[in-house]
Amino acid sequence: MIEPDRTEWQVRCAFNAFCKRVLKNEAINIYNERQQRQTKEMTFSNLTPREEKQLYTLDKQYEGEEGESFQVAGKKITPKLLAKALRALPKEKRKTVLLYYFFEKSDVEIAELLDIPRSTVQYRRTSSFERLKRFLEEHADDWDD
Repeated sequence: MIEPDRTEWQVRCAFNAFCKRVLKNEAINIYNERQQRQTKEMTFSNLTPREEKQLYTLDKQYEGEEGESFQVAGKKITPKLLAKALRALPKEKRKTVLLYYFFEKSDVEIAELLDIPRSTVQYRRTSSFERLKRFLEEHADDWDD
């Protein structure tokens, strides 16, 4: 019988050395990437005021500008009026409306989330819509804020 050139022990040693070399090279790559990233990074305290302003934007949606309101059936609706109408709803109805219209949850998902029947969710949503409509109709003309 012919014996192979390498014994099993030699193969294991070669594989072990290969694995260690791969790990060492990966560690070197990670270290080099980190060093490159650090040369490009800058702390907030080192930013100029102009650079700081580029990091964020201000949402002017609720500043009450004239262009932010809209007309519905001859009534002026502002974001503040709409927010006040939502706050006028009872807490459980407000949750239902917000989950349905703003978080795009279905009646079934809302029912599971709030642990109530789906029909209750549907009732809360439709009755809330009617209350919002009445509130906006009554207050749209008096609201100047």
